[in-house]
Amino acid sequence: MSTSSSSSLPVGTAASTSLSPAFPERAAWGTAGKLRAWQAEALEEYFREQPKDFLAVATPGAGKTTFALRLAAELLAQRTVVRVTVVAPTEHLKRQWADAAGRVGIRLDPNFRNSDGRHGAHFHGVAVTYAQVASRPALHRARTEAGRTLVILDEVHHGGDALSWGEGIREAFEPAARRLSLTGTPFRSDTSPIPFVVYAPDQQGIRTSNADYSYGYGRALRDGVVRPVIFMAYAGQMRWRTRAGDEMSALLGEPSTKDITAQAWRTALDPKGDWIPAVLRAADRRLTEVRRGVPDAGALVIATDQQAARAYAKMLREITGEPATVVLSDEKEASDRIDEFQESGRRWMVAVRMVSEGVDVPRLAVGVYATSTSTPLFFAQAVGRFVRARKRGETASIFLPSVPLLLELANQLEVERDHALDRPKADDEDEFFSPEDALMAEANREEKASDTQEGLPFEALDAQASFDRVLFDGGEFGTGGEMGSEDELDFLGIPGLLEPSQVTELLRQRQADQVSKRNKKAADQVPEPAQDTVAIHRALKEQRAQLQSMVSAWARRSGQPHGVIHSELRRICGGPAVAQASVEQVQARIEKLQAWFVGRK
Repeated sequence: MSTSSSSSLPVGTAASTSLSPAFPERAAWGTAGKLRAWQAEALEEYFREQPKDFLAVATPGAGKTTFALRLAAELLAQRTVVRVTVVAPTEHLKRQWADAAGRVGIRLDPNFRNSDGRHGAHFHGVAVTYAQVASRPALHRARTEAGRTLVILDEVHHGGDALSWGEGIREAFEPAARRLSLTGTPFRSDTSPIPFVVYAPDQQGIRTSNADYSYGYGRALRDGVVRPVIFMAYAGQMRWRTRAGDEMSALLGEPSTKDITAQAWRTALDPKGDWIPAVLRAADRRLTEVRRGVPDAGALVIATDQQAARAYAKMLREITGEPATVVLSDEKEASDRIDEFQESGRRWMVAVRMVSEGVDVPRLAVGVYATSTSTPLFFAQAVGRFVRARKRGETASIFLPSVPLLLELANQLEVERDHALDRPKADDEDEFFSPEDALMAEANREEKASDTQEGLPFEALDAQASFDRVLFDGGEFGTGGEMGSEDELDFLGIPGLLEPSQVTELLRQRQADQVSKRNKKAADQVPEPAQDTVAIHRALKEQRAQLQSMVSAWARRSGQPHGVIHSELRRICGGPAVAQASVEQVQARIEKLQAWFVGRK
């Protein structure tokens, strides 16, 4: 039987039950369950005009695969198309698509190789990777021309990752009868148009992508389709030696230059320091709390490279007493390990990049963002691994370094972005990386410099962790604390099954409790109005340190410089500069800051 005839086999539906002998079973898609509101809405939008090209943007975890396969089944049943080709970023996702399609009666071959030439007579089509298409675009064009084909481009932004990939899918699938482009993450701004995506100029003349249907995280959260995410940010004192031999130190999370921030961040992630094991212990405590309500909840560490991933896995074994599943590459055995982890009750998985996009492990509820990559695209992909909702009330918790760029991305999680062309790039920004990514890459290159080169490799000397704050629903909570302190444990102990409104209320209460405790402690330390100059000196030192700590916390929250905050406090409370202020005057400013933290003026 020819490829064309094999792909002409109909898919059974409630309206069309005439099945070829090669497909004796009734396809399951017609009775596979009720569609989510957005999926039904998007299908209605598609079938209103049935365009050749359709771009659907839906947040990770919303169910893009279900939508795409329902649309494919409809088009096959109508005989609009007679075959399906799915293009995915990775080998693992090819299998994932084939498994999902099989459950609704569409048979895709994920093992198809370019050398095969055509798929077997018992398949409706194939699942291939972008790299696979780019290596033999003429072959895939011939396959597309051989029969009316629906092409599903999963995570279509990969069509702009490399010129050969974009040119390859354009050549291969230009003759397709229908094309469905999917993405769940913000597009990158660059000058390379993504094939089959429509662009239109905005008011500034910058061409931006036009989605035919969009379903963002904010709406999905309101619909209960995805989990809310609690971000646990950790700061700490970092110390390192530069390639020039200079010893540097900085407080992670404090405003600084980009290169110092990048080096402090890299020091925090170094397996030889104390920051990462402390954060892993905190994340495991959080996982234990979540598993009280969600017994099979799992956790994932996203590492920068294989060496760090192995080191983190060793730490987790020491912390938990059980081995962590390690996924190091996009190979068959790695894909199998992901599947085994999903079906097991294991607590932890450690991976490098490949689990950041599309991979479906619904039981993941706790994450540690232990990677140096900071693009909005990658961050959204990583967060997307934790937001898939299974039952009402589940929340996700993601631990991350208190780096301003990451905190900004966390606070802007609900922002939807279009792909922009013609936008000027900064001098230090290339097509694939943010300036911070470039600095981290340079630090990594320094470490690998040979001994014959001038200078010394970058060396992380010391990394201490401290609890910084919690980010949720655009708000920030907590005033910091030592590792293992009540201030930290109050937030780690938040139940894993709560409605978003309950999470917000509980976070506000925990913060109010912290402020109240600190207020009482400060009041207890104020000396009696006696002539005890030694007591006054000590009290002033402690009060000034507390004030400075709280000003720093408010500066991070508000984005205001420290000097502006001090000036405003002095204007409201009166008195001289901090260096000349009395215990009572400093205490008044502390109490005013405490009022700001709980929302009082």
